[in-house]
Amino acid sequence: MTPAVIHDDFTIERTYPTTAARVFRALSDPAKKRRWFAEGEGFVVDSYTLDFQVGGFERTRFRFGDGPPMTNDTVYLDIVPEQRLVFAYWMTVAGAPLSSSLGTMELVPVPGGTLLRFTEHTAYLDGNDGSAARKQGSLELLEALARELDAHP
Repeated sequence: MTPAVIHDDFTIERTYPTTAARVFRALSDPAKKRRWFAEGEGFVVDSYTLDFQVGGFERTRFRFGDGPPMTNDTVYLDIVPEQRLVFAYWMTVAGAPLSSSLGTMELVPVPGGTLLRFTEHTAYLDGNDGSAARKQGSLELLEALARELDAHP
């Protein structure tokens, strides 16, 4: 029997004390993006590629510690430099489908920096509600982005 699909969505807002241009570079430059997105503590990156253009793919093959192989495959649907990204991505664990998501990142200039508004709509495909873990993981990634912006101007 196929598990039921569980749907969820959330929005996270985070302000970075820098320009939208710098935030956008951290989202679009392959070396910068790999550092904050794929190379987290405890993660083993088997491969990472980024073709940052509309219709382009970002592919990550990784494991957490000694865990099973995981994939994250993204296709970019809309890119407005320094303003907006729209992308779809899907994840697998040990070859089994985990989730499919539609995400939007908006960059809004605000006094003292740039507001990043991240909205995600997810379908969890394995019958488990991964909503809390996905939101927590997204918060951790936005914190990693902050560290990237601080460490690599």
